[in-house]
Amino acid sequence: MQLYIKEQNTILEAMEMLEKNNKKVLFVLDQNILRAAVTDGDIRRWLMRGGEVKAQVKQVANYQPKYLHEGQAHQAESLMKEYGIEAVPIVDEDLVIKDIIFLDDSEYKREKFAKDISVVIMAGGLGSRLSPYTNILPKPLIPIGDYPIAEHIINRFHSYGCNQFYMIVNYKRNMIKAYFDELKKDYQLEFIAEEKALGTGGGISLLRGKIKETFVLTNCDIVIDDDLTKAYRQHIESNNVITMVCSLKNFTIPYGVVNIGKDGIIESMQEKPNMSFFTNTGCYFVEPDVIEDLAYNEPVDFPSIIERYMDEKKKVGIYPISEDAWLDMGQFDELERMKERLGH
Repeated sequence: MQLYIKEQNTILEAMEMLEKNNKKVLFVLDQNILRAAVTDGDIRRWLMRGGEVKAQVKQVANYQPKYLHEGQAHQAESLMKEYGIEAVPIVDEDLVIKDIIFLDDSEYKREKFAKDISVVIMAGGLGSRLSPYTNILPKPLIPIGDYPIAEHIINRFHSYGCNQFYMIVNYKRNMIKAYFDELKKDYQLEFIAEEKALGTGGGISLLRGKIKETFVLTNCDIVIDDDLTKAYRQHIESNNVITMVCSLKNFTIPYGVVNIGKDGIIESMQEKPNMSFFTNTGCYFVEPDVIEDLAYNEPVDFPSIIERYMDEKKKVGIYPISEDAWLDMGQFDELERMKERLGH
């Protein structure tokens, strides 16, 4: 398990290590001596300030990490709870780490949202990228293991304490309704039927008068495998109109890239350069005013709604997650990856 990192490593390398160790924290060592700690939260705050993923870890690390000395391990649990941290290193008198005690996630239930917020699932599309599957089944009912994708989404948000769900449906909507009508549910699910295609945003206009507080809007083909209570808190504290959950994507261009200057002179060359960028996952925290501002029953895509608020200088923010935390079944290779992760 990779738990140690150096100051000179990049933030991108730290993110990759955090994905692999699944412990949310790395410890910065200098000649085996504890110098600092870096968490997923430290990195997230750096990225939200516009920091580069190619910057060094020392730019984000906490150089006053919490630790305990040998013989104090019995204090670890109370220390972690007091400071809201995931792990405590046990060090000797020279600050060399001898052991690490982790907060055992299995002993705790998933943290819930501060309020029972509504969840709106956009499920009206044709799912043409998954044809021919979607020629037979609507996309929300494509099975991932023992359950269709829409049920996975609902169950995950239900574990956050959400009890009111709205599903905006159009294509093969009677099949979707029939499936969920047969389920024994301990939550409320209301279907909102589009009579014409309204895009990824227009359908929420049909919810006018139904939602009075912050809500989640999500596509019906994605799962966010991250702690979204932090995203909700950030949305509220930032006073955003919309907060978009964004995933970091790393892409290696499989060719040598040539940069050309004046008169056809080669300025530089890069062999298979790596690009890092954030992409929209299709999950948002949204204020109810967005519903009221929309033209009723008129087609519009949600990114266009976001751009309008940006033009009006309204606060639209992002909540960054790692590449591995976004599961999207919109394409066949990603569908197989999702089955591997959720299909047990």
